Amino acid sequence: MSRINGFVDRRSFLKLTGVCGVGIAATAASGALWKPDVTLAQQSTPVAKPQPVSPDAALKLLIEGNQRFVDGKGQHPHQSRLRLQETSVAQYPFASVLGCADSRVPAEIVFDQGLGDLFVVRVAGNVASQTAIGSLEFASAVLGSQLIVVLGHARCGAVAAAVKGDPLPGRIGVFVEEIKPAVERVRSKSGDLGQNSITANVQYQVEKLAESSTILAGLIKQGKLRIVGGQYDLATGKMSLVTS
Repeated sequence: MSRINGFVDRRSFLKLTGVCGVGIAATAASGALWKPDVTLAQQSTPVAKPQPVSPDAALKLLIEGNQRFVDGKGQHPHQSRLRLQETSVAQYPFASVLGCADSRVPAEIVFDQGLGDLFVVRVAGNVASQTAIGSLEFASAVLGSQLIVVLGHARCGAVAAAVKGDPLPGRIGVFVEEIKPAVERVRSKSGDLGQNSITANVQYQVEKLAESSTILAGLIKQGKLRIVGGQYDLATGKMSLVTS
């Protein structure tokens, strides 16, 4: 089985996990996540495959980028025409983010990153759904990202709905149900239930990622992956780490 940066390559990964979708298999076999624009690909020179960024180094890059954002000193890296052309050929994100779909928390902006830097999965309540887990398995095992940040945020509507517990229409209740176990953990805790639930939900989703995926658990055991929690303040733009 061939490997990329110590990880299984796309073809072997798809065979290993039984993924056989025609579209995914075609892009995987070609060595790129998506089919690049022919014109851009002809104009660009593929960059050398970088060494994977360690979990600690990746977290440091995110913290530094967030501080630049907070200070109003964003560098807006990797947003040039050249970077666009480079990433049309291949991508090597140094970190992954499982964030909330809230329009006020765009990961690339709040961490001051650019094209190809982050593999971002966004779903209301930053819930580790089966689809989200599968996406992050791909980012970690195939693309080589060695850090996953579960990013919650202040005044999260999905968490507030889980705290309230009222019946919800359509499929809104599906992801809210996946937050309720976190709420129950802190329901009897002193302090503000809403704020405590936001923190507890981040912790719960971090645990769920590690416990629900044999692929992610295996990478963690090998020292090739770290999963951490973070909480974003809507008013200041600051991301703070959430401990277990």
